[in-house]
Amino acid sequence: MTGFSDRVERISISGIREVFEAAGEDAINLGLGQPDFAAPEHARQAAADAIVAGKADAYTENKGMGPLREAIAAKHERDQGIDLSPDDVIATAGGSEALHIAMEAHVDPGDEVIFPDPGFVAYDALTKLAGGDPVPVPLRDDLTIDPAAIEEAITDDTAAFVVNSPGNPTGAVSSEEDVREFARIADEHDVLCISDEVYERIVFEGEHYSPIEYAETDNVVVVNSASKLFSMTGWRLGWVYGSSRRIERMLRVHQYVQACASAPAQYAAEAALTGPAELVDEMTRSFRERRDLLLDGLDEIGIECPTPKGAFYAMPKVPEGFVDACIERGVIVVPGEAFGSHGRGYARISYATNTEELEEALDRMGAAYEDVR
Repeated sequence: MTGFSDRVERISISGIREVFEAAGEDAINLGLGQPDFAAPEHARQAAADAIVAGKADAYTENKGMGPLREAIAAKHERDQGIDLSPDDVIATAGGSEALHIAMEAHVDPGDEVIFPDPGFVAYDALTKLAGGDPVPVPLRDDLTIDPAAIEEAITDDTAAFVVNSPGNPTGAVSSEEDVREFARIADEHDVLCISDEVYERIVFEGEHYSPIEYAETDNVVVVNSASKLFSMTGWRLGWVYGSSRRIERMLRVHQYVQACASAPAQYAAEAALTGPAELVDEMTRSFRERRDLLLDGLDEIGIECPTPKGAFYAMPKVPEGFVDACIERGVIVVPGEAFGSHGRGYARISYATNTEELEEALDRMGAAYEDVR
């Protein structure tokens, strides 16, 4: 009788999903990593026009449509000063597929992959699906990852390390000094740095920096997405870029698991990248206001929380039983251990929801805190 692969038996359903299923239908959802803004009108219209005109009926190039990849390359040249060829970009089914093909193209069974803990849930799972061994690294007190901790964890079996700034689930933003160190480590140790930059534009304090800006070798690949940048999570359009030889290997995986990203989504993303950018600035301003509202509310409750400098997540320190008490009172927050063992004692709160719900959620969280303190 056919069983199941060891790879799939090493992973399980996300702990985030378990929290959702435990809550009532009318609960305030502070667990979902999705902006509450509509995608840009010109992006939606571009997809609709392409569908009506019959332009979205056929496969595109495996890497994605040329004009889309040109728009992606222009965006990164504009924002990071990178001389990026459109040929060195693959449009993917969201940032999730981009991470997946990066892992599959570079990780052999038994290879080690270093990543932040707490960190995005996919890093551990995708490492295991590629046959690799996860090496989670705890964070500093401010929830940034220390380059020295990454360097100390490197062994002869290390294939890659993952960095994520701004970070999920922490909202932490790495300094330029740290990002330079990530590039140096990739260069000097000849290991791949996978830089997950899907929250790139949502920065409240400081600036976003990418390791690919400073690397002297081709040991950096970058994952990005329209999902958080343009509030287009449902469109499933991301991308990965790097050197030609790395893109060629990732393309080998992509062409068999996906063939090409959705054509309507490609038209929408091209329009979003080349059209007005007011939505991006509006979202960032709004998320900063919501962050401040949340931090003030948590402080009044008596809950300590490192200040997130980007994305739309906060990760406060919480007492045992707090998450369950919140769920009982109709507020979904995610236990920190869902993002790694070092997340125990924390909870992730997404403030990608309106201020009225945030204020009500804070009232309920205050009551939940009193229940368990």
